[in-house]
Amino acid sequence: MVEMPQVPSLDGRVALVTGASRRMGIGAAVARRLAVEGARVFVHSWSPHDAEQPWGSDEGGADALIAELRAAGHGVAHRPADFAHPDAPEGVVAATMAAFGRVDILVVNHARSSSQDLEHLTASELDLSCAVNTRAALLLVKAFAAHHDGRTGGRVVLFTSGQHQGAMPAELPYVASKAALHQVAASLAAHLAPRGITVNCIDPGPTDTGYATAEVRALVERRSLQRRWGHPDDAARLVAWLASDEARWITGQLIVSDGGYALSGG
Repeated sequence: MVEMPQVPSLDGRVALVTGASRRMGIGAAVARRLAVEGARVFVHSWSPHDAEQPWGSDEGGADALIAELRAAGHGVAHRPADFAHPDAPEGVVAATMAAFGRVDILVVNHARSSSQDLEHLTASELDLSCAVNTRAALLLVKAFAAHHDGRTGGRVVLFTSGQHQGAMPAELPYVASKAALHQVAASLAAHLAPRGITVNCIDPGPTDTGYATAEVRALVERRSLQRRWGHPDDAARLVAWLASDEARWITGQLIVSDGGYALSGG
């Protein structure tokens, strides 16, 4: 007999989602989707990074997201943390445990953005991007695995970018640090498989989170096979599926979820 999925599919599970500082971002969409699927969600944010970027921070940010989810009856908690500090990942996982008593799902969505080409490349930016994007991700997985109690449903979802699909010469620190997550996913999956924890990596393609200029928006829309940008919930739905029992046989994979954008030569 075929086992039919239960709804909500993540009922009773606890998810930690990093990088949910902006309500129109992927992290916020993932938090919403996992909450709707029945999970209790611990949200990490770090709005000072967004404040340094051209798109700016979201007034209200993660606090407003938490209020939104609580108003809808979902179990959520929140902690800001700067992943440039090496002890921050363990602190965020420990805070998740303190809030909910367990952690089943880790979604490593946060990212430091930086625009440096070869001529403007600095050692300090390379170090900071690698610390936030790569080191913190690995330390989060380490802490998650240490706190996971071995019950079924252990999931890690990493996020990479499109550096494997085409050149990104103006974003070298970002490219190097995100490419590392793409490459390390299979090794983490192999190590954690005996404990029933799956590890997968998502490339969400160009996603409309409010960062693009009008020129970039038009260019991506022209190149996209579906003539649109990705929506944050496009990535969130994939995360929710990977976190569910339906995806228990999928591990060590890079999943490109870009609506066919890479097929256009974009």
